[in-house]
Amino acid sequence: MSFDITSYIRDIHDFPKDGILFKDITPVLSNPKALTGTVEALLKMAEGLKVDKVVAMESRGFMFGTLLAARLGAGFVPVRKPGKLPFSTLKEEYALEYGTDALEMHTDAIQEGDHVLIHDDVLATGGTAEATVKLVERAGGKVVQLSFLMDLLFLNGRDRLQEYEVKSLVSY
Repeated sequence: MSFDITSYIRDIHDFPKDGILFKDITPVLSNPKALTGTVEALLKMAEGLKVDKVVAMESRGFMFGTLLAARLGAGFVPVRKPGKLPFSTLKEEYALEYGTDALEMHTDAIQEGDHVLIHDDVLATGGTAEATVKLVERAGGKVVQLSFLMDLLFLNGRDRLQEYEVKSLVSY
């Protein structure tokens, strides 16, 4: 990258609750140089991959996922919280620290044998990414890479994704 993306990632203390240090990417989005540089860096991470679909999780994954799909000549597939997609869906539940959550994807979004790049803004505990991998594979897709803007290494999310290629622009 010809710029330092970390200088565009803003720390917000105690958001969304006390004790959390939130990594805000809106400065990346609002600066044309940072936005373009970030997209170029994400594309470089995917260089040489055959990608039929880019799958991204709501909501911040959508911001770069659609740009990656357009630049890679691939389709875009949104993965959302339950009840947000209008067509029939596949659903995958995953564990949270206290309780469970779920993600959904349209049943016809991935075709058997599609090569899939999964993208999200941050890799934290890996629960969302792991659930998305399961959705893609249940639909018949082959995950070729998981890409992230940031990887929060101290939360060990990569441990849940060991059999996949995982790349990030920045690690904390």
